[in-house]
Amino acid sequence: MTAAALPVSRPLGLAIFGDRTVRKLAMIFVLVTMLTSETLWAHFLKLVGAEDTFLAEPVPPSAYSDREIAQLVRLTESPNQFADLSADEAQERNEAIPFVEVPAVGAKPFRALSLESGTGLTALRCLTQAVYYEAAYEPLQGRRAVAQVVLNRMRHSAFPKSVCGVVYEGVNRPVCQFSFTCDGSLKRKPSAAAWREAEEVAAAALAGYVERSVGLATHYHANYVSPYWAPKLAKISKIGAHIFYRWPGKWGMPSAFSGLYSGNEAIPHILPRAFLSAKGATGASVVEYEAEEAARAYAASRLPAGLMPESRADNDVGGRLDISKGWAASIPEPEDTYHSSRAIARQQAGAFEIPEKGGGS
Repeated sequence: MTAAALPVSRPLGLAIFGDRTVRKLAMIFVLVTMLTSETLWAHFLKLVGAEDTFLAEPVPPSAYSDREIAQLVRLTESPNQFADLSADEAQERNEAIPFVEVPAVGAKPFRALSLESGTGLTALRCLTQAVYYEAAYEPLQGRRAVAQVVLNRMRHSAFPKSVCGVVYEGVNRPVCQFSFTCDGSLKRKPSAAAWREAEEVAAAALAGYVERSVGLATHYHANYVSPYWAPKLAKISKIGAHIFYRWPGKWGMPSAFSGLYSGNEAIPHILPRAFLSAKGATGASVVEYEAEEAARAYAASRLPAGLMPESRADNDVGGRLDISKGWAASIPEPEDTYHSSRAIARQQAGAFEIPEKGGGS
């Protein structure tokens, strides 16, 4: 058999479909790959100057692992998350952190409740508090950005699934996620005009307004402080005195913001900070606090009539007269203390030759 007569082996794909079919499938595969490539679309939109509002940012090659994300969560919840720097030093460090180059991805509108219902009004109050106490005198865009961060958190898997749950997260633990909930700010009467403006911003956000300048931001801080986590998150924008960030890697992608709104809104009972400090790093529950208060009330009810419960430090050896032991006050008559008082006065004046009692003087 000559070489020309030898059978030629053909690939299985060509044998089954034919050359033309395989070429068509290859072309379709390449075309679909190009059309669905978020990286290519991001570069194209950036080239033509369009805003990327519907595509996710491409996941960077150094995407964070779940373990690294867990460490970041702990860092953002740490009581010692801020570097001990002056305001000028903090601003200098913050400015050294670069912004991400990929355009911010806009969040989806939030329209999960009616502001006419009790649940809606509670959510409105919580979001208004966040906008007012965090950014009352920031630019309008900055106030809207704070409201957006709250709603972004509510949709993210790392945070509670209600507006009030996000705003009051950590309120009865050592670290509050929003400091105004545990630093006494809520005791201050708000400015009526600024409160109305904050409420308008909150109502618009709950009705579907999206502040696209902060994208999927879940964190922010004032520019005069420098948290340790700032260089580890993606820096998105700076508005007024606040700098906004999102999680790095897959936790900052739209797929991570798929949490369902619970529909349960409630403003929690805020426990005294002194009570929480005594409980240590784990914080305390309302049940524990009420149990201790009930125990104190019961102990006070068991005291003899007229005897008030002690309120002093454990190492204070003083206290009130314990009438339950039969003790009674003994106050001497004025004439019994006259000569002793005069003697003490003479000693303090430098006269140490004190006459005997009854010797006059």
